Amino acid sequence: MNRVLKGLLAGAAILCCATASQAETLRLLTWGGYAPDAVVALFKKKYPDIDVQVTLSNNEEMVAKLRATGGAGFDLAQPSVSRIVAAQTEYGIYKPLDLSRIDTTVFRPEMMKAMEDNAKIDGKIYSVPHVWGTQGLIVDRSKAPDAKSWSDLCDPRYKGRVSMRLKRAILLGMAFDMGKDPFKAYRDPAEYQKILDALTEKLIACKANVKTYWTGGDDLTRLMLSGEVVLSDAWDSTAFKLYGQNHNIVFVPPRTGALAWIDTFSIPAKGEADDAAYKWINFVMQPEIVTLISGSSGAIGAVKGAIELMPAESRAAVEAAFDEKALANLKFMPSVPAGIEDMEGKVLERVKAASN
Repeated sequence: MNRVLKGLLAGAAILCCATASQAETLRLLTWGGYAPDAVVALFKKKYPDIDVQVTLSNNEEMVAKLRATGGAGFDLAQPSVSRIVAAQTEYGIYKPLDLSRIDTTVFRPEMMKAMEDNAKIDGKIYSVPHVWGTQGLIVDRSKAPDAKSWSDLCDPRYKGRVSMRLKRAILLGMAFDMGKDPFKAYRDPAEYQKILDALTEKLIACKANVKTYWTGGDDLTRLMLSGEVVLSDAWDSTAFKLYGQNHNIVFVPPRTGALAWIDTFSIPAKGEADDAAYKWINFVMQPEIVTLISGSSGAIGAVKGAIELMPAESRAAVEAAFDEKALANLKFMPSVPAGIEDMEGKVLERVKAASN
């Protein structure tokens, strides 16, 4: 009897170990709102043998964490597409993706083109798109009905009623408005410096128009709702929220194109759960999951028809801002070569320090 009992216990132990060994953990390094509890629960229901561990982060932290471990510690990461090529070239922290394991037919064509342009090294793709958003203009149409370009921020008609954020987006937007291509000039620092010199003069001359420089979405929200500011550069998500409170306040993609960011899916170089990672990527691109993630993050999915899949309150604001022409005119943020951000930072400091 004792021998039988011992045999049964040993068999049970072996079975438990086998079951445990079959369980898989997907360690996800992502942004807030991209893996809400409801989505994780639905994924777990479909794949009960996969556990999901979510670590919230941002671009700088993601690259730093993966760089410190040589691409270990996580199985799927979500850096912006602008953080792929430079980080991979310098640190080797990602794996090339096997696109045969991803249903790429669901993505908007311009989103995949952005991957081809900004996430491809030696013929291999290192990211696929997940969600996107833009930077452009936020306008009170009742007070600035004709505003449609970055240079309108410097129009004397709006003197003292304009705001800006002194970050690189205002430089990039103004450069495009001046007929320059700052992204192309990235490859030639001397040429880019000429553009920056012209931008320095323009933005210093524009200071008389600026009531204040905003630093966060809450600052800009207060300024727009109070009517102190009628025109500013802005994130589209801030404008979309304000639209719900005042339909006169809308996001306007500038005539030269809104600056677009895309947050992606990339597999770390030493990830240990590739199969689970590919399952997660395909899972979150399903229509009902796109809706849930848009609701929790405020971002627009990279799939076809994603705007229609947004919650109703968000969809109305997006539809008021973007038509197909504006979507086709997006300026996707590329990787930033070493030294460029330092050059931009010096310009912004000069503008900030200059007197009106």
